[in-house]
Amino acid sequence: MADSPVLAPQQDAGDCCSPENPAQCPQNTDMVTGACVTDDSAADCCNSASPELHAGLPRQTRIRSWETVPTAQQRPTREDLPEPLQKIHRRWDRLVRLVGDDGVLALLQSHVTIFGLGGVGSYAAEALARSAIGRMTLVDFDDVCLTNINRQLQAFPGTVGQSKAQLLAARVQAIHPEMWVDPVQAFYDHTTSDMLLTPRPDFVIDAIDNVTSKLLLLETCRAQGIPVISITGAGARLDPTRIRVDDLSRTKVDPLARVLRKELARRGIGSDTDFGIPVVYSDEDIREPEVPAWDQDTGFQCICPHREDSPHACEKRRRIYGTATFMTAAFAMAAVSHVVRQLTHRN
Repeated sequence: MADSPVLAPQQDAGDCCSPENPAQCPQNTDMVTGACVTDDSAADCCNSASPELHAGLPRQTRIRSWETVPTAQQRPTREDLPEPLQKIHRRWDRLVRLVGDDGVLALLQSHVTIFGLGGVGSYAAEALARSAIGRMTLVDFDDVCLTNINRQLQAFPGTVGQSKAQLLAARVQAIHPEMWVDPVQAFYDHTTSDMLLTPRPDFVIDAIDNVTSKLLLLETCRAQGIPVISITGAGARLDPTRIRVDDLSRTKVDPLARVLRKELARRGIGSDTDFGIPVVYSDEDIREPEVPAWDQDTGFQCICPHREDSPHACEKRRRIYGTATFMTAAFAMAAVSHVVRQLTHRN
């Protein structure tokens, strides 16, 4: 973003993802790259996908799919899923040479659910798709924001305002066409927990940045015996060589990990020596956020699409830390490495 937010009169709700035109832009946009793929009128549609953003204003509120999410009983069970592949495609040649035929077959038969599809979760999803995972559920309540472009794989100027889960599902399906992909636009909390953990996954990657939801997910996975790896703070850091993977009880420096330890201990989970929850964290000190020029006079102003109905809007956060793709991607790669080694028994 190069210009400061400008306060201007609210524009007419005529953009391509507004209630008046709910489906124009997605059908004219490449779901993998965000590029326009049809005629000049479609290009105009994508270029004007969010005129409010050009004026520094949020898009209009709309009813989201996660407000009417299905119940756990309406979700598919493991028995409902297509049979996993039993034959290894040559696209996995280099992976077979690393983990063997049995390892790749184990990955093809595994189901991983990722909660949170931002800078870490989006890279984790792509890495899993390129690691032959056969079934994947992708969960995120949010739509792409202009400020996501520096670190999220599904974020392009042409995809602003579209579902992160749906966009990422199309991307990973293009990489691994035989994979069963289940995108769900939903916010994880106690009302959606059962539904979002159905069908039961073989592994969960927790890339949620809402502490309340994160704690609930970790507590639930522990109670149900679902293997999980949690991502702590990937923001406010610049050195990927300081990233570590260890049990939650043994993290250092990371303030989010400290909060998780304290709150989980209050719920009777873990001990001083073992929580049974592996985490990806950094022992690099937090960097305080710089203040952009556009914040100097007005303070922080959220420009996220549909911010008014967001359960985790930027303006509800006490501080917005800086983030970089080389950090979020490195956190994701560490998490996926752990998952693949566990599923293939190559620890």
